[in-house]
Amino acid sequence: MIPAKYTAIVFAFFMSMMMAFMMSAILTYVNLGAMPLATFIGKWMHAFPIAWFFAFFAALLSAPFVRRIVGKLVAPAKP
Repeated sequence: MIPAKYTAIVFAFFMSMMMAFMMSAILTYVNLGAMPLATFIGKWMHAFPIAWFFAFFAALLSAPFVRRIVGKLVAPAKP
């Protein structure tokens, strides 16, 4: 198991992976349009790791700011 002190990094890792996976597919299709499936998958898999790299660091850098916003918008849990 990964130690709890790495929770934020592990969360950013998996969240950025899932978001980059979905968004790179959508944007590949939007930018390139319809094409044979094998071609689409090849172009998508080229875009995905690039998107993931930037999404991971964006998630790490923006997390403190987003936590502050959420903390101001969400009522504390009642015991």
